Amino acid sequence: MDQQQLEMMQQMQEQQSAGPGPLFWIFYLAFIGLIVAGLWKTFAKAGEPGWAAIVPFYNIYVMTKIVGRPAWWVVLAILPCVNIIALFIIGIDMAKSFGKGVGFGIGLALLGPVFYAILGFGDAQYQGPAAAAGGASPA
Repeated sequence: MDQQQLEMMQQMQEQQSAGPGPLFWIFYLAFIGLIVAGLWKTFAKAGEPGWAAIVPFYNIYVMTKIVGRPAWWVVLAILPCVNIIALFIIGIDMAKSFGKGVGFGIGLALLGPVFYAILGFGDAQYQGPAAAAGGASPA
């Protein structure tokens, strides 16, 4: 290797060890803010405290409470592999609890930050726990 290649490799290593730049952190914090705001508004619409959106594990408990699932579903939501299925079911029940369809519930499971923001800031109204009504949304 010649001197120029060594200098270029050394410069790349220095840049990598510096970590993410300020632009990354701006977008990261904006993304986290979107998640928190969407969940906060969704919880508030359902009559639950909005601050619950920022408390780990408790926010999952609040989601199960909103959709009418038993509290032990929190355990299902944190178990590896099982959590994928549980969170899809919770997402679908959440959508039905707000008068939305199964497609919206799948959106909540796959693209939660976007769909929870739509649910929280949109015109959807909480209609009661969907799981308690056997999965059917009340008329």
